Amino acid sequence: MLLSVILIMIGFALLIKGADFLVEGSSNVAKKFNIPEIIIGLTIVSIGTSMPELFVSSTSALNGSSDMAIGNIIGSNLCNLLLILGLSTIIKPVKFQRETRLIEIPMCTAITVIFTIFCNTSGTISKVEAIVLILLFVIFILYTIIMGKKGKQFDKDDIMVEIQTESKSVSMVKSLLFIVLGIIGLKIGGDLTVENATNIARIFQVSEKIIGLTILAIGTSLPELVTSVTAAIKGNSDIAIGNIIGSNIFNILLIIGVSALISPLAYNFTYNIQMVILILAMIVLALFPIIPPKNKMSRFNGATYLIMYMVYMVILFMR
Repeated sequence: MLLSVILIMIGFALLIKGADFLVEGSSNVAKKFNIPEIIIGLTIVSIGTSMPELFVSSTSALNGSSDMAIGNIIGSNLCNLLLILGLSTIIKPVKFQRETRLIEIPMCTAITVIFTIFCNTSGTISKVEAIVLILLFVIFILYTIIMGKKGKQFDKDDIMVEIQTESKSVSMVKSLLFIVLGIIGLKIGGDLTVENATNIARIFQVSEKIIGLTILAIGTSLPELVTSVTAAIKGNSDIAIGNIIGSNIFNILLIIGVSALISPLAYNFTYNIQMVILILAMIVLALFPIIPPKNKMSRFNGATYLIMYMVYMVILFMR
């Protein structure tokens, strides 16, 4: 039992550091080819923070643990929205960018609804549905690049770009080594986390669903937590919304898409309660810019999200 807990902690550390190395190496390689820093931040860095979820969910899919794969994503998205964004906003209120308000929040809500429909049509995320999700992911990446080039939406002081893409001359060999080490760290970390979380579930006779929605969800959301809270502390709290919305979209389109393409994911219909809470959380987020203070997410709004997360956790453990 104690060994499993220690190995999960080591797994999380490898997942976070692996994502770090992968982002830094990929960013340096991209800069060598003169790809604009803002594009690097919006694509490589954003996907990098979702790498722990990708490796945990794909490993779960390969192991036949569909409950854990889907639970990890639903739980991570709820954690990102209610816990991380709520906490970031309490540290410093967030200003909504126009494109976030009008395009990205509705887009994320629509993607969440599509995901819910796919889950409930046959009780399985099929390979065809996986391909649809991956195609939607490609469209979202193209949208992100176009908006990034226009420069109207995104803050060039993005904390993730600042942290990961400092203007240092790094050799191509070192960058490629970082990429390889990052992938190895993510793979080993994903294996350790899934295997030992499953062991703990068996010891306590806790379902894979609960483990996926709690331990794995919060653990794999640590990069988003660090990014968003750091941004808020440094006074760049508007970055938090972009980071969270982007991560939630990546989680559904890329991670569920890839995991279901590896092996179709059986859907447990008891997840519908969490799905409803997730959609409700997105609708509430869409309402925040409309209600006073307009175009801002206040500390009161952040506290509302944290209360919603606590209620969600109570509902989860009471069932």
